[in-house]
Amino acid sequence: MIRDKFYEDPIDDYLPQNGNRGYRVSRYELELVYKVASNRLAGRAAITAVTTGVRDRFALDLSQALSVSKVFVNGSKAAKYSHQRGKLTITPQQKIPSGGALHLVVQYAGVPKPVRGPWGEVGWEELSEGSLVASQPNGAASWFPCDDHPSSKASYQISITTDSPYYALANGTLVRKLTKASQTTWVYEQPEPMSSYLATIQIGHYRKQRIDAPHGSVPMQAVLPSRLRADFDHDFARQPRMMEVFTEKFGPYPFAGYTVVVTDDELEIPIEAQGISVFGANHCDGRRGSERLVAHELAHQWFGNSLTIRRWRDIWLHEGFACYAEWIWSEAADGPTADQLARAARHNLAREPQDIRVGDPGPTRMFDDRVYKRGALTLHALRLELGERAFFDLLREWTSRYRHASVTTDEFTDLAGHYSTLPLRPLWESWLHDEPLPQLPPHGG
Repeated sequence: MIRDKFYEDPIDDYLPQNGNRGYRVSRYELELVYKVASNRLAGRAAITAVTTGVRDRFALDLSQALSVSKVFVNGSKAAKYSHQRGKLTITPQQKIPSGGALHLVVQYAGVPKPVRGPWGEVGWEELSEGSLVASQPNGAASWFPCDDHPSSKASYQISITTDSPYYALANGTLVRKLTKASQTTWVYEQPEPMSSYLATIQIGHYRKQRIDAPHGSVPMQAVLPSRLRADFDHDFARQPRMMEVFTEKFGPYPFAGYTVVVTDDELEIPIEAQGISVFGANHCDGRRGSERLVAHELAHQWFGNSLTIRRWRDIWLHEGFACYAEWIWSEAADGPTADQLARAARHNLAREPQDIRVGDPGPTRMFDDRVYKRGALTLHALRLELGERAFFDLLREWTSRYRHASVTTDEFTDLAGHYSTLPLRPLWESWLHDEPLPQLPPHGG
């Protein structure tokens, strides 16, 4: 069998089926109608893009659980399309020149379900009453047609119509809310560029509450079941202070506001989305038992959501930084210092197999805890090498220079080189590219 050349040359070796060539998306406008009782989703996706070459056809990522009824290209009559193996392939009636406008409208419906992969099931997930979306790394196609790769960032408008007793949340700012009969439509605008895996919908029997913070702080709110409010108020009470610490260390918060969702169901792990973090009821225990995770998810707004990796092999730029933020918060909150936590983490890692390269862990191990911890240790080793002032100056320049952009490890290591009088290559080689676990430098050395 001769393989169709259209599907060759993957954008990312870690997810060879994901992402598409021939265009760059600048905006998604999603109009969704969701029936909670039957878990049925109907959608209309309007996608604005620019072509990067002359092609006979264009592809989008879309789960086979969703059926496409019509496709339009640049306002024309219904276009030809095929939908196989998670790819919606569209053939325009006329060829579009390179650099030309590409406006796609896709009408679709079905019963959304998570995408299965080496990392479990990701994407649209039913809750006992409602739903959530947790798409990292390739679950966005479970609920809308998209260019599902982290380097493809666009603005979004997300309209979700659902049964009126339910609260519906999506990324960005709520710009309209309209109740008609037994249904309510919620319209959110996300102007800052966002990767498809960070787009989310959260639906449940929730109430919104503001989180009190000093005047002039980043606006924060919580969306959660009423029964969890007292525990939430205790467990998340230090979040405004956390935001102050991270803003000082990492630079200005990159979005208009921050929302924490707590679901009525338990979740194995919290989930980050752009401008939003999602926790399970089990993370709200009245004892601050998950405060480390609260810091981790907040830090992802800088490292992962504003600065998003261009390829999955560089996942340590998300998870290593967010893990290190946990240690920074502990230090600021009069807990163990970052140095104490780093040395404890290194001690524990020394007992684990020494068979992973953090800078390229491979697709099946990109969410391995060793990537998180050793990524954080890389940053601590860098902090000891550069000193306090230069290290945090570097982080602030990193988040400022690449705000809302795509990033690579090489860009970070190149920038770090400007803050050191000595070559940093030995540090990067030993911590990111060699398998054996290096020793940490002495504190203050």
